[in-house]
Amino acid sequence: MKPHERQLQIDEMIRREGEVSVDELAMRFDVSTETIRRDLSLLAEDGRVQKVHGGARRPRLIAEGSFSERLGTAATAKARIGRRLGDAVEAGETLFIDTGSTTLAAAETLAAIPGLTIITNSCRLAERLVQSGSDAAIYLLGGRYGGDNAQTTGAAALEQLRGFRADRAVITVAAIDPASGAMDASHDEAQVARAMIGNARSLTVLADATKFGRHAAFAVCTCAEIDLIISDGQLDKGHKEALTNMGVEVWH
Repeated sequence: MKPHERQLQIDEMIRREGEVSVDELAMRFDVSTETIRRDLSLLAEDGRVQKVHGGARRPRLIAEGSFSERLGTAATAKARIGRRLGDAVEAGETLFIDTGSTTLAAAETLAAIPGLTIITNSCRLAERLVQSGSDAAIYLLGGRYGGDNAQTTGAAALEQLRGFRADRAVITVAAIDPASGAMDASHDEAQVARAMIGNARSLTVLADATKFGRHAAFAVCTCAEIDLIISDGQLDKGHKEALTNMGVEVWH
């Protein structure tokens, strides 16, 4: 068995059983414990398992920090992703855009595209677009206001979203895994993203390389539902291949 095939089976075992030991895996695959430790190290680097003493277990679900903390994380990658979004969006499109540090990084690029209609729950994004000289028609969703993210969520925002249709939903996520799909650490934000996806003709996900191989508590969509993922130059080759095989276009 090739190492890649063995690592895939190890990953599946850990997802199914929760936790396995090095000795158990060595017996199961008839290889040395050193080989298994190397396999687990590679899987851990990709975020697919969490190493523990004597074995490995399912990775923990991630929790995101404050919005200001996220703005300072992978800032260069997010700026690059924001610029690349400009190559995907055409003049005159109608866009859903959710709240996120990466979507905010795309504001200046979007402001340079004429004739857009933008429906968003991000107060910061709406303000940044105006400050950048956008001529877009901007619709800001009402709802429960969250001061940290400067966003609206909840039943009122979801009800308003039902009255809109868009050419494209542009969303950010907390985690993405080819097998598990796109996920968010916030229940409210995941609800908004799902509503946007449901009323859009296509889906673009903005996600820097740190988001891949992670898992979060709330499902947003399967990877098969995504039309385009825009990431950065650090995206793992294995993740890109898996997504491409699902029919997802990947820019990085």
